[in-house]
Amino acid sequence: APLGITVQTAELTEAEETGTTFRENAYIKAKSACDETGLPCVADDSGLSIDYLNGEPGVYSARWAGGHDDADNNRKLVEKMKHVPQSERAAHFVSAIACVFPDGREIVVRGECPGVIIDAPRGGGGFGYDPYFLYEPLGKTFAEMTAEEKNAVSHRARAMERFAKEFAALTGITGK
Repeated sequence: APLGITVQTAELTEAEETGTTFRENAYIKAKSACDETGLPCVADDSGLSIDYLNGEPGVYSARWAGGHDDADNNRKLVEKMKHVPQSERAAHFVSAIACVFPDGREIVVRGECPGVIIDAPRGGGGFGYDPYFLYEPLGKTFAEMTAEEKNAVSHRARAMERFAKEFAALTGITGK
């Protein structure tokens, strides 16, 4: 919106996320959509990365426990972290945003939000791992934050801010 661009969503063939990084999966989805539509297309890939677990669940965040079930994924999170000391619970949410243009130009950016994994869920908002992800500067989990608070600090907000700057620089579109 700040660039004065109308965004359209479309029912497209779902691209197979075969990448091993958020960046690769975001690019795969954007490239597939661009190839299918002939239009510049934007896609993202996001998830949780826990340092103690060597980056797990990573690109498998949505289906870490086997399906796309938040409750199952959170049960697995609690089980894997139950003996991990508080000092070793660093984690970060990651969002990679890719834009592919029909002429071959591309933008890929990354945003991260640092936090720690807590033992018990807090808050009723958000989705996924939000009740277990504590953003220490606010002393709140993502599930306890208002939409405005989360949008000010989240990995997606940080990636989108970078994306808007790179998009404007690449295209010359700077706003209304």
